[in-house]
Formats: sequence, C-alpha cells, structure tokens
Amino acid sequence: MSDALSPPFNNPAATPVPPVPPFAAAGPGARIIAVTSGKGGVGKTFVSANLAAALTRRGQRVLVLDADLGLANLDVVLNLHPKVTLHDVFTGKSPLQDAIIQAPGGFSVLLAGSGMVEYSRLTPEVRNQFLNVIQEITPNYDVVLLDTGAGISDVVLFSVSLASEVLIVATPEPTSLTDAYAAIKVLAMQQKRQHVRMVINQAARPGDGRAITSQLQQVLDRFVSTESGRSMRLIHMGDIPADPAVRDAVMRRQLLLLQTPGCAASLAIAQLANKIESTLLVPTA
Repeated sequence: MSDALSPPFNNPAATPVPPVPPFAAAGPGARIIAVTSGKGGVGKTFVSANLAAALTRRGQRVLVLDADLGLANLDVVLNLHPKVTLHDVFTGKSPLQDAIIQAPGGFSVLLAGSGMVEYSRLTPEVRNQFLNVIQEITPNYDVVLLDTGAGISDVVLFSVSLASEVLIVATPEPTSLTDAYAAIKVLAMQQKRQHVRMVINQAARPGDGRAITSQLQQVLDRFVSTESGRSMRLIHMGDIPADPAVRDAVMRRQLLLLQTPGCAASLAIAQLANKIESTLLVPTA
C-alpha cells in the first residue's frame, strides 16, 4: 500500500475550486451524502442505487441525484428512460418536480442527461442551478445521495462540497486505492474535511476492507493533515464482497436487492444501510 501511494501521488493536481461549506449544515432537511470515488469503474453508481433501496426499506425517504452531469449513467443502472432530466430543469424547459421520478426499490431519482459538454466544467450558471435544485429538494426527503462523477474535477468537488458526509467507494486494486488517496487528500486540503467514510467494493475476503482502510490511514497519517493539524480520519463503513450476482444484476439493469436479496453482496449493502442509519440519521436533540 505505501509503495503504491508514494510520490508523486502525495501531490495530486486538482483544479482550484473555492471551498464550499457542507450545505447540509446550513439548515434543516435531508442528510446529504456524497457517494464518490477516485476513479471510475469501481461500482459507485451500483452502490448508490442499491444503498438507496436498502435505506428505503428501512423507512427512509430517499432521493438519489445523478450528480455526474456530463456522463450520467444512473438511468442505465436502473433501466429508466426519463422524459425530463436535470438538463431540462437547468435550461428552464421543465419544473423540477417533473424531473423527479420513482425508481424500482421505491426511492426517488433525479437524473442528469449524458453527453452534455456544457456541464463538464463548473460555470457560475451550473453552480447556481445546482444549488437551487439542492435547496428545493432537501426539505422533502430524509436522505439525498449525490452520485457524483469520479476523480477530482471541479464539478465533482463542487458536488461533494454540498454534502455533510462523503462516502468513498474503492476496490482493492492499487489504481483504485491510489486515486482514492488523491481524492481524499484534496478533500482534506480544499474542503477542510476532518473525515471521510470508506466502502470497499469487490472485497475478496472478509476483513479485507478494514485492513485496506487501516493501511490507507497510515499513509494519510504520514502525508496529510487537516486544518486542525490532525490527520484525515478514515471511517470504515463496510465491505461489499465480490459476488457473481452483482454482475448478473448489472447486466440485467436491475437492482441487486430486488433480483437477489439473499446474496452476499445484498446482505452487505443492507448492513451498510443499517450502519448509515444508526450513525448518520439519528435525530439530533
């Protein structure tokens, strides 16, 4: 691990973005959780969708917002064919409520159009439109999951900045962990975050994710400090085991929790939902 994360990865280049304080801390409403990753292809959208289904089963009012504005694929994972997307809302063609639809699993989704070059950069217009959407939806839900793009682009970092909690999805592959480290370092330096939460997808053996998180924590302790002077703290939220049922569900464009609720990966996602509910969704006095 330490070898894989040695320089030059200790100084990831990121597009400068003015830090935005976590939006959810500004007032009442849904708990906003950004589900993000250092690289693509690690199952981030799969986790977002199935986690939403698991939280919905537990009685939470959940909305998943496809925050990967230029390369949206939440609709593909859920086999949805929206008539109205965030693009229509941003351009004033449709009201926001027309773009919110029900997904299999009972939760709400707000889908983005794919291939929209104008959303590949964080312009003032995109920033303001995104903020307006977040302000409008948060009073109506208990949880808003932001399924962000991968990496450390300005659009991704802005989306993440709107969340009170960040869930980093990674796999045990060295490239995934190296990119996760780079993303975590940027979150510590630019957004002044004190902690992020980790889920290890496609874990080969029980306990692998906790060991990986511990090794990554050691690298952060050595190279990354937060505004308080302390190391960025990684909180291990769980592992999703490598499971052939996952590929089958993805290929069928169905939620794993609906297609194979008793498989190992489904049970792990249910455990993740339980941990999120018990640690992040407890009402404050």
